[in-house]
Amino acid sequence: MHAIADPDGALAQWRARALDFERAVGRIVLGQERVIRLLTIAVFARGHVLLEGDVGVGKTTLLRALARAIGGAYERVEGTIDLMPADLVYDARVGEDGRPRVDPGPLLRRGPELSVFFFNEINRARPQVHAMLLRLMAERTVSAFGREYVFPFLQVFADRNRVEREETFELPAAARDRFFMEVQVKAPEDFAARRALVFDPRFHDTDLLIAEVPEAIIDYRSLDQVSREIQNAIPASDAIVAYTIALWDAIRTPDKAGIALPGVRMDRLVQGGASPRGMSYLIRAARVRAWLEGRAIIVPEDLRAVFPEVMAHRIFFDPVYEMRREEISADLCRAAFATVPAP
Repeated sequence: MHAIADPDGALAQWRARALDFERAVGRIVLGQERVIRLLTIAVFARGHVLLEGDVGVGKTTLLRALARAIGGAYERVEGTIDLMPADLVYDARVGEDGRPRVDPGPLLRRGPELSVFFFNEINRARPQVHAMLLRLMAERTVSAFGREYVFPFLQVFADRNRVEREETFELPAAARDRFFMEVQVKAPEDFAARRALVFDPRFHDTDLLIAEVPEAIIDYRSLDQVSREIQNAIPASDAIVAYTIALWDAIRTPDKAGIALPGVRMDRLVQGGASPRGMSYLIRAARVRAWLEGRAIIVPEDLRAVFPEVMAHRIFFDPVYEMRREEISADLCRAAFATVPAP
């Protein structure tokens, strides 16, 4: 077993904090251990996350708990059909004196200390808003009031409505690719968790529940540096490099890899995606996962643990198969791992 290059023990201390972070959020959001682990990976890989799930499964509570445990400022915006890019940076209203006022909007009012920005129901917003969000995610900057604002600690989380299709706008490929992960949040299956969520009054007052989370378990100002140290400390062996490239080939050209899915023409299924950037995100996630597990090197299980959430939304299908995206992408990922031999 390789030892992590950590001469001063800083990464070990950060790992202990990361596990404390998971436990604290897990006491608030029950039955979502896998989701919490994926979000922890995203936090320490410094990647933006798109959440999907039914109404009322706890996505907002989860993000509020996460933001409190990270520290820094938290802001939330609701996606609506009439939301425009300016609404994210300006708050135009009539003041108490009857005169019009223009104040900083949700992106600007907390300044550079903004650490978690939650865009709820992002697919209800117009493409112009998506374009602005794309720049924010890529550069952590926006232009307003004649100057450029920088958000050095920002991480964006968004929620997509999967049920209602009226007055919604599908995210373009470029915007989806900017999300480090797409994570499914479903109702918990564990009986004890479901019973507690329904019958225990502790879970019925969200504000009091969130107040139970210790503040700033991990310091948001240090996350970028810690992320870089993790990436430098966890190597990938030659065998893992070859395995990763073989998986990449399998999801780009599944017909050539010998993958067959029922009712799917494999030679026309995949139209694009699985870019070098997407594969680099996969390795970033796998390194963080290995670190959280206490390992000093990536193993195949690390790739498997994050592969669907990091890669599935980056594979673009023929329009004939897009309506079955969730089913087919899951089957394709499973088939890739079944087809490509692990080292």
